[in-house]
Amino acid sequence: MMAKRFTVLDLIDIDLKEHNSLNLHCIGGRKGLAREIGIPDINRPGLALSGFYESFASERIQLFGRGEVAYLRKMSEEGKVENIKQMFSFPIPCCIFTHNLTPDRNFFGEAERAQCPILQTDLTTTDFHARLMRILLDIFAPERSIHGVLVEVYGLGILILGDSGVGKSETALELIKLGHRLVADDVVEIRCVSGNILIGTGANRIIGHHMEIRGLGIINITHLFGVGAIRDRKQIQLVVELEVWDSQKTYDRLGIEEKYMDILGVSIPKLEIPVKPGRNVPIIIETAAMNERLKKMGYNSAKEFNKNILKWIESDQARSVYFGQEDII
Repeated sequence: MMAKRFTVLDLIDIDLKEHNSLNLHCIGGRKGLAREIGIPDINRPGLALSGFYESFASERIQLFGRGEVAYLRKMSEEGKVENIKQMFSFPIPCCIFTHNLTPDRNFFGEAERAQCPILQTDLTTTDFHARLMRILLDIFAPERSIHGVLVEVYGLGILILGDSGVGKSETALELIKLGHRLVADDVVEIRCVSGNILIGTGANRIIGHHMEIRGLGIINITHLFGVGAIRDRKQIQLVVELEVWDSQKTYDRLGIEEKYMDILGVSIPKLEIPVKPGRNVPIIIETAAMNERLKKMGYNSAKEFNKNILKWIESDQARSVYFGQEDII
């Protein structure tokens, strides 16, 4: 996996809408906009401004709220600018001021000399911090690409895997016809967000909602079935692997033994579905999605069935023992 290169200019230019928008613009240090942001974390530099630079997280974005700005003004009034000079001796990616606040001339001057970008937003410090952390965690999340199809069935994100030609796209097409939604076909990009959530998207947004059907060619799902038949991204909650039916293999018929697939360190429930003429695979996947939702609600059909069978056996054996005993007079 290649390391990401994400710069301050990328942060300003990132296209975000409504409740995710950062409302950032540069007010100083433009020569440093190519500086790289290396880690998904933020630092409030109050201790550094007071002169304590041990364990100073200089590699993080430095966030200035009302408290830090008030302290900067007090330092400027008292002529204490050495701490500001010392702060800019570190390789800081950028400084961001919330509430549309602006630093004083001393701060601007040191930032320009160090070519450190100064950004400004009209958001509150708390709101901006929450938005920026979500964005950074998403950008720097571990990722990998998998050959498969990602669909949403009854609100559940299902990743369909299998060898080439086994019928992944055809199965997904039938699911879309049944009213479910396509997220990605052929190549699925997966990101691990917050350490335990897998988010799948199409490898290319322009061609992501097209499908290749052998014998038919490339079809546009949006044009054929409408915008209600697609999604841009979806959490992966179940993996279904399609395989050609093997008469020599013993397949699970009860579902008591649960299998999992490890993707980027996250274990996802996995089903292996054999494919052969006469099997309605889309209906099986629909049922699997409903069954998985039941499991998340605390009801496991296979385990409940097994429990009832054991109770029946125990009760039957108890009756046999009872009626098999001779009356003792």
